[in-house]
Amino acid sequence: MRVGIVGAGVIGVSAAHALMRDGHEVTVFDREGIAAGASQGNAGAFAFSDIIPLATPGILRQAPKWLFDPLGPLAIRPGYALQILPWLIRFARASMPDRYAAARDAQAALMRFSSDALNHLLVAIRGTALIRREGQLQLYDTPGQLRASQPGWDERAAAGIRFETLTSHAAIAEIQPGISERFTNAVFTPDWINVTDPRAWVEFIAEDMMRHGVAYRREAVARLAPQGAGVRLETGAGAENFDRVVLAAGAQSGALLAPLGLRLPLETERGYNTTLPAGAFDLRTHVSFSSHGFVVSRIGDGVRVGGAVELGGLRLAPNMKRADALLAKAKSFLPGLDTTGGKRWMGFRPSMPDSLPVIGAAPGHPNLILAFGHGHLGLTQSAGTAEIVADLVAGRGTAIDLAPYRAGRFIRGRA
Repeated sequence: MRVGIVGAGVIGVSAAHALMRDGHEVTVFDREGIAAGASQGNAGAFAFSDIIPLATPGILRQAPKWLFDPLGPLAIRPGYALQILPWLIRFARASMPDRYAAARDAQAALMRFSSDALNHLLVAIRGTALIRREGQLQLYDTPGQLRASQPGWDERAAAGIRFETLTSHAAIAEIQPGISERFTNAVFTPDWINVTDPRAWVEFIAEDMMRHGVAYRREAVARLAPQGAGVRLETGAGAENFDRVVLAAGAQSGALLAPLGLRLPLETERGYNTTLPAGAFDLRTHVSFSSHGFVVSRIGDGVRVGGAVELGGLRLAPNMKRADALLAKAKSFLPGLDTTGGKRWMGFRPSMPDSLPVIGAAPGHPNLILAFGHGHLGLTQSAGTAEIVADLVAGRGTAIDLAPYRAGRFIRGRA
């Protein structure tokens, strides 16, 4: 079967590799290059323990603070607030206790499946040299914040996630020296996994798939045209027909679906970071500062400080003061951090209001497979999404129930 894939980020490349292993003839299209978008600038974490959706019960009580704190951990750009209102209404609905619980359970199921799928992929590409198994240290400012987080950790425990609660600075320093003494409360997740470098990871998979016959074209896809038993892809170089097409263009996916009459609530979590050169800090584990919405991770021989969520769409100019604010906080929390020589970055993370990706056939177009909307969990869920896509293309049953991820959940009459 001829399969076209739109998007050469971690989702598209992983899907291409899975389809290649299934024996399909695969061509990948991307307008900017392999791992040119959010897939290169993330924290490099396979965050399988992050099963808690962003839309938690009670989160909307904080909404006024988001609007008035442009440098906060979850901010809405004032110039974008009206435009994002329909998404926020869906976000509010997703935070209702019953919907939250359903999304959490669906997230946990996809995380378990993706963890197993990552092991399959590591064997297929012989990629263990790109993996770091150093755990994650999640820090809390006060004992009260740790207590407030306990329900979430109870939910993780129910999902089979291992963790250890730490209540002294000495216990924290044993895992990660150099953290400010103000931190005496933390949770350590020992099974947390990172890649050595997220861009290098995607490029490694891409090189392996191309060695095995997958074609890659740096071309912008202008139009998707489902027709008969297939889908026609139109680019600046012409049109080409495929039996199946996988849309994995991240935050850009909505523009290609709109002409088909499919308007999904796809937004962007605009993420900011600064990558510091080798020697910036002796980082021994992935460190998350829970109350401040950012993480510090090893990327290659350097250190990346980034995270937070800014809801501002695709067109507003970056606010690099957010990256600077995160770096300043990191310096105060890690006094030995050398913040000189850093490179700032902003990227678009495709986000759905219920924190679940869209995976499955496009409503009304069975030969067009959708695979986007993973938010800040694209790397984490990439191998699992790829195996699901391969099952869908082959017409096989899937290992997990895809109902929570269907596009029709956002389309009236298509639930």
